[in-house]
Amino acid sequence: MLGSPSNNGGSRMLVPPDPNDDRRVEFVALTAVHTERSEPSSPERGHPSHRTGLLGTPLPGRPGPRVNPSGPSKRFRKFQNCMYNVLERPRGWAFIYHAFIFLLVFSCLVLSVFSTIPDHQRFANQGLFILEFVMIVVFGLEYFIRVWAAGCCSRYRGWKGRLRFARKPFCVIGLCVLFVASLAVIAAGTQGNIFATSALRSMRFLQILRMVRMDRRGGTWKLLGSVVYAHSKELITAWYIGFLVLIFASFLVYLAEKDINSDFNTYADSLWWGTITLTTIGYGDKTPRTWQGRLLAAGFALLGVSFFALPAGILGSGFALKVQEQHRQKHFEKRRMPAANLIQVIAAVIKTFTLQYF
Repeated sequence: MLGSPSNNGGSRMLVPPDPNDDRRVEFVALTAVHTERSEPSSPERGHPSHRTGLLGTPLPGRPGPRVNPSGPSKRFRKFQNCMYNVLERPRGWAFIYHAFIFLLVFSCLVLSVFSTIPDHQRFANQGLFILEFVMIVVFGLEYFIRVWAAGCCSRYRGWKGRLRFARKPFCVIGLCVLFVASLAVIAAGTQGNIFATSALRSMRFLQILRMVRMDRRGGTWKLLGSVVYAHSKELITAWYIGFLVLIFASFLVYLAEKDINSDFNTYADSLWWGTITLTTIGYGDKTPRTWQGRLLAAGFALLGVSFFALPAGILGSGFALKVQEQHRQKHFEKRRMPAANLIQVIAAVIKTFTLQYF
């Protein structure tokens, strides 16, 4: 028997309370939860004024039931999300649209090249006018759809979010290309204007930026930047030594050839020769004539080419290692979810076994 101290200094016995006694202790939280689940809400009572937790404390948030989105709203959000994935994160059949855009841009670029050839200028200008008009319509619709579909992301909702999305580099490039294409089409209709037929026609080649927009997520540039950053010390060392070899080789050949060969009248001419020779281009416009100059050119060519070609090997090996790392990361992502599910199942089995037998 257990006892507790009384007010008069003695002790009184603790006995189990009577089941009919109203002063019995209950687990209020569980009772409240059971009451809320079992008792239907009547019209007179309405919805509960607040939500309570396990300990009976009110939870933050608006009262009332959770409102599910209606059918049209769900379809609207689904369509918006689908358009955003097609334009920004293409997968599967979405590549058909991007392949069509690539062919359209490439055809416009080819016709821009043919428009500079006199024999094909008339035909190329006619085809280019039609293609540019089609691209203005397609890219204009695509730009507005991109800005609208960006609302499926929380950070791009509202007019401030749309403005933040429109300030992205690729969106700015797309808007600039659309503006240049519009000017080119307007200029094509005003052939009498000298400025339209010269300056604005040259602006067509700014549409090469359309090729840049093909990689909207910037995966190519991110990969190149990560490789250069990872091997920056090796690249700086190779470029530094190659630059020193170029300076010394050009100066010594200049001293050997300046009085005899008119191609090396200045040190700048010698630097041009050294750059063309050590980078293995070899235009042949400048060549040493004395045996001293030829001997120096042969020696520094064998020495300098190795350092000028070294960055290519560094970048090549860096790309190979980076691609291998990306493949390894993809395999890890594929294995992570099954491993996490397996761990959760094992933990649940162990917990169930412990509760049943211990």
